[in-house]
Amino acid sequence: MATTNTIEPCTFALFGALGDLALRKLFPALYQLDRAGLLCPDTRLLALALDAGEQTRATVAEHLRRHAPGAELEEDVLQRFLARLDYLSMDFLNAGDYAALADRVGDAERLIAYFATPAALYEPICAGLAEVGLAERTRVVLEKPIGHDLASSRKVNDAVARHFPEDRTYRIDHYLGKETVQNLIALRFANSLFETQWNQNHISHVEITVAEQVGIEGRWGYFDKAGQLRDMIQNHLLQLLCLIAMDPPSDLSADSIRDEKVKVLKALAPIDAAQLSQQVVRGQYVAGSILGKPVPGYLEEDNANPSSDTETFVALRAEIRNWRWAGVPFYLRTGKRMPQKLSQIVIHFKEAPHYIFAAEQRPLIGNKLIIRLQPNESIALQVMTKEQGLDKGMQLRSGPLQLNFSDTYRSARIPDAYERLLLEVMKGNQNLFVRKDEIEHAWLWCDRLIAGWRLQGEAPRPYAAGSWGPLSSIALITRDGRSWYGDF
Repeated sequence: MATTNTIEPCTFALFGALGDLALRKLFPALYQLDRAGLLCPDTRLLALALDAGEQTRATVAEHLRRHAPGAELEEDVLQRFLARLDYLSMDFLNAGDYAALADRVGDAERLIAYFATPAALYEPICAGLAEVGLAERTRVVLEKPIGHDLASSRKVNDAVARHFPEDRTYRIDHYLGKETVQNLIALRFANSLFETQWNQNHISHVEITVAEQVGIEGRWGYFDKAGQLRDMIQNHLLQLLCLIAMDPPSDLSADSIRDEKVKVLKALAPIDAAQLSQQVVRGQYVAGSILGKPVPGYLEEDNANPSSDTETFVALRAEIRNWRWAGVPFYLRTGKRMPQKLSQIVIHFKEAPHYIFAAEQRPLIGNKLIIRLQPNESIALQVMTKEQGLDKGMQLRSGPLQLNFSDTYRSARIPDAYERLLLEVMKGNQNLFVRKDEIEHAWLWCDRLIAGWRLQGEAPRPYAAGSWGPLSSIALITRDGRSWYGDF
């Protein structure tokens, strides 16, 4: 698909405009684009919801004031933004309501339809847009989760594809819009220092951790059917793994990058039921404390099913069967009610073949590249140097060569991931979005894990809220003579 850096005027129609995602993330992102001068003067915003009405602008303004940092909420920009905003009450299952939408859109050349709705509504929304002749000039943006397994994801994607070709379908994974994730491409392929070392000859293992401090936050109905594997591993963590592990694309076009990511997913070694006990840990949090305050266990949350065996934590050891990564384990870990909110990737480089320093300092040896996605985006290379001082001899210390984005670029605001992604949709660039076959290969791999769990019938292992998961997740990595990075 041809890409462009031109931002053309459009009508941005937000289905589910009064839901949590839209009010907490999407409207603030659109406001920031307007504030930065990145929305065309003729771009209009259209809030679509069953209860959309005269209060819609006031509701959006209230949430912008709540979620935008005070220094970034400028009254003149806010009024300009609200002036772009129109609303329409719609029942997305009522085909007749789409005629009113077509009238409201008018002769706008480009329509962007963002589906901030359950995936079950994607098919009727697409059919409704097509029925009133809007499909040909529309780009559709799909939020995760797209299905709950391979079969259901194919059903959703096929329903969308009946009306919208792949080059006008944008599947969001907001991790791909993060500044540090974008820097993975530059870090790897613009620096021979790293790319020449980025293989099994020089890297011993890789860790990917995405830890959440929060619990369910009122999402019980969704989360208990999904679990942490479907909610986080299938999309966010596997996308990060692909960006770390993929071979260099032939260019920066969307399909070149996504072709390489698909190759990684195809090369992921399946984990069958017989391997689960050694390679995967599944946990569920019980009552504990976060920041010194007591929090309930998963089965004690509001509206909980006390007999649920849904996992809130997953740690696993994955292998990629190709020349670049043969013998290099990838340790993935994600969970709720962890001690802190943390997303980071740690690349562990192999030791030098001959060690000449004091034996007791050998555990310090080993360069690490630490890529922090949140809470503070940064990249640090852990290197060994000599301690300063006449009395230190050749005593070693480990310290970082660090790029902290907020410190280094003090004059530049780091954009939220959704800002970047929405801007790329308006440009028509698909580099940061997930292709249909990526989703299918990720589901295929995860479905095998889920089938193994069902076959075993074991309940998830308990861990206290505020801890780093079940003790067996530590054993998962210590069996290989390693430990999770950081003295958290």
